[in-house]
Parts: sequence; structure tokens; C-alpha cells
Amino acid sequence: MSALLSITDLTVDLPARRGSSGGTFRVLDSQSLDVERGAILGIVGESGSGKTMLLRAVMDILPDGATRTWTATFDGAPIDAKRRMPVAMVFQDPMTSFDPLARIGTHLVEVARRHRKVSRAEAKRQAIDALAAVRVPDPQRVFGRYPHELSGGLRQRAMIAMSLLADPRLLLADEPTTALDATVQAEILALLRQLQRERDLTIVIVTHDLGVVAALCDDVAVMKDGAIVERGTVETVFEAPQHPYTRSLLAAAPDRGEL
Repeated sequence: MSALLSITDLTVDLPARRGSSGGTFRVLDSQSLDVERGAILGIVGESGSGKTMLLRAVMDILPDGATRTWTATFDGAPIDAKRRMPVAMVFQDPMTSFDPLARIGTHLVEVARRHRKVSRAEAKRQAIDALAAVRVPDPQRVFGRYPHELSGGLRQRAMIAMSLLADPRLLLADEPTTALDATVQAEILALLRQLQRERDLTIVIVTHDLGVVAALCDDVAVMKDGAIVERGTVETVFEAPQHPYTRSLLAAAPDRGEL
């Protein structure tokens, strides 16, 4: 496989916290990462390790005042401010991503019209099709519901459907199953794998759960203190971890024998 997204020397600086003496602090320092075409890459590490910041840097949705420097290519072509990448992101808590005063269908239609340049009627049809594609039962009914009227699992499926309407080739998922119970979590993971195969998607998933990586991912990158300390196939890293931090994560994982 070849890299769909190739990142070199990614550095992210954030404004200093309120009450400090000013300046900035560095959360990612000269990190490089290749995301192989058609693969599912898991990024693991403790809270504060820089996992989510890396995804936000790729999407260019960093906090106010943050700065990003990098060299990056998508499908072999340089990324610059004028080029929109076919990338979408699924967030940890869809309740904070949906407008609570707008119906699910309103969100999906807006994305379809913006990215696909279709009429409102066609956007509605495509939105309902997208809900069906992520195995939402009775998609017509869900289309007309407000976010708070859906379960957490259905909201996450709707968020994934919305991301598909942007026609991504790369899907970024930030802890997409953390707030879900075990049964629904397994369903969402199976859905992501199905979409990856059916749509030839490349997926990057951020998680603190090594079980998620073992169940879903082809490759894994381990992050600590804003740095990627180990990278390889899931089989190689889990069976023969090289970095002490990776070994400590694996040793601390519950049900280690299933990883």
C-alpha cells in the first residue's frame, strides 16, 4: 500500500493558559505520520497525549490562537490552504456537534447541498439514503427527529451518515465509541469496518481503548506527550512492543489475553 495522507514535521503551538505569563506551549513537535491507503489506523495513548490535537490539525480546526506548521501531501499532491481535502471527521460526542434546535435531516441536507451541489429535494433523498447506509432503522423517521430524541448509538450513526455525505476518502474518528455501551460500541466498530470495505475508505481512529484497536485496526500509532513513540501493524506492535510506554499500555489493558 501507499500513503494516502503523508505528514512531515507537524508542529502545533497553543496559546498559553489563562493566568500564565503569556506566550505559547507546544503540544505537537515535529511529528511525522503516513496513513496508508485503504487501511484503518488506530492512534492510542493516554488523555493529553496529543491524539485529538493531531486529528484537529489535519482538519485545520485548532483552537483560537493555535498555529500549525507542517509539510503534507494527500494522494501525492501537496496540501495547501486553497485545496480542500476529501476528509471528514466523526466526533466523540455527536450531541455537541449537532445543533439541538435543528432536526437531524436539516444537518444532513445542509452537508449534501454544500458538498454535492444538489437541489434540496435531491439532498433529502441522499440524506435518507445515507442514514439507511449506516443501518439506521426507519431512516425517514430519524430524518425528522431532533438529536435529543435519539439514543447515543443512533446519534453516532447519524453523525457518520453526515460525514459520508461529504464524500470523504479519509474518515477521521475521535473516540467515536467512548460514550456507548459495549453492545452498541461493537455495532459501530462493525459499521466502520463495513464502510471501509464497501466505500474503499481510509480511516484514522483515535482511542484510548486497545481492545478497539485490536478489533478494528490494521495499523497502530502510539502517542505519548505529543510524540509518536511507536508505529507498526497491530499484530507486530501488540505481540512485540518496542517502546517501554507501549509495553506499559499493553500490560495495563484489561483482558490482555484478547488483544
